[in-house]
Amino acid sequence: MKRIFSTMSLMSLAVSLSAQTSRTFTVNLTPDGDANMQVFLPETPSGKAVVDCPGGGYSHLSMQNEGTDWAKYFNGQGIAFCVLKYRMPKGDRTIPVGDAQKAIKTVRDSAEAWHVSPYDVGIMGFSAGGHLASTVATHAPIESRPDFQILFYPVISMDEKVTHKGSVVGFLGDHRTDGKLVKEFSNDKQVRRHVTPPAILLMAGDDRAVPILTNGLPYYEALRRAGVPASLHIYPAGGHGFGFRNTFAYHTQMLSELSQWLKTLGSVKADAKRVACIGNSITDGHGIDLSDVNGYPAQLQKILGNGYAVRNFGVSGRTMLNNGNRPYMKEKAWAEAKAFNPDIVVIKLGTNDSKPCNWDSYGKEFTKDMQQMIDELKALPAKPKIYLCCPIASSNKGKADDKNLIRDSIVVADVIPAIRKVAKKNKLTVIDLHDVVKQGSDEMLRDAIHPTAKGAGKIARKVAETIIL
Repeated sequence: MKRIFSTMSLMSLAVSLSAQTSRTFTVNLTPDGDANMQVFLPETPSGKAVVDCPGGGYSHLSMQNEGTDWAKYFNGQGIAFCVLKYRMPKGDRTIPVGDAQKAIKTVRDSAEAWHVSPYDVGIMGFSAGGHLASTVATHAPIESRPDFQILFYPVISMDEKVTHKGSVVGFLGDHRTDGKLVKEFSNDKQVRRHVTPPAILLMAGDDRAVPILTNGLPYYEALRRAGVPASLHIYPAGGHGFGFRNTFAYHTQMLSELSQWLKTLGSVKADAKRVACIGNSITDGHGIDLSDVNGYPAQLQKILGNGYAVRNFGVSGRTMLNNGNRPYMKEKAWAEAKAFNPDIVVIKLGTNDSKPCNWDSYGKEFTKDMQQMIDELKALPAKPKIYLCCPIASSNKGKADDKNLIRDSIVVADVIPAIRKVAKKNKLTVIDLHDVVKQGSDEMLRDAIHPTAKGAGKIARKVAETIIL
């Protein structure tokens, strides 16, 4: 899809690129220097940083066209740029993945010295480097997971029948026929809600080296289905490997579109307060299209601004009860929420605990299990301020003998009093959300349990008002 740009927009881009690089140096990531980063710091830092993974089929690296040639472009926008020289896997996938994860962590650890926000560190990759970048974006633990991803004509699939065979051979080696590993590192199958970061994909429709129909497009679709913000740009021609070459017919358009996308990401201050939103499907954003944009934690981020870094750790259907049918504290999200080391925690659990299969058998354990969650949070280095939310009201109808029926009567009579009791004991603030979202209105979905984006906005405002007080 070709777009015509105004003279003014092109002039603005040229002016932005006129800024200079203030400092260049190399950081070794391994003692022998085989893995390293060439770092380009801008004169006027914006707080953003990008770790770049050049391509080369996991057999070599295109360090100029897909690497250092991009430094002026990023520095011109105040973005620190780090070109990663990662080691070839030769069948051992842990080698390049480990190098890329260490690169992200090194940038975050150097954030103060390099004038970077640790919450604005992205990863960029070309071809096989795009596979490496998307692997880190979908597989890495929270401390080395990027905040955004920029993918040029990426290898996504590890099925050699539909992707670049050389990349598969290099990355998986003799294990490339192992169906489990092929699936695990076909990254369109590894996208996770609230975990995989926002992405932009830039490709040419006539790419014959890495077919976009079985690589970039399935990845975009997976992101979109998971509610992760993603932007897709397919240029009519250009083949594979155009990188920063100005002979690419859409070079200027590509740079302008990438610049605009980077601006839409916004920014988070280096000293931002970390906010962890813990909860069930209402926190998760069940039923809300693009939940990472329209769910309550995402709207909370917009309200609070760049002085806060809000993360969604919601998982649908989960209970506070450890003996419930789907305990939250047994989920990976709980471990990641603690690894985030939040300054502020908003807990919204209790709705699913009201089900007969949960409350009738284990309701007496609710306060004990909530206390366990609070104690584990209090033990974190950040010593977070904890807010307990009363569940929103639900008016869903079901059969009386349905063991999975959410019962608002139990929420009102038992769950909310238990939450208030725990809050009083621990001197915590309660956020009463029970009547915030209006039943039977456009603030609720038809299931009468989950809020719409509009209802999520009301929850976000109520939470924000309490946090800011």
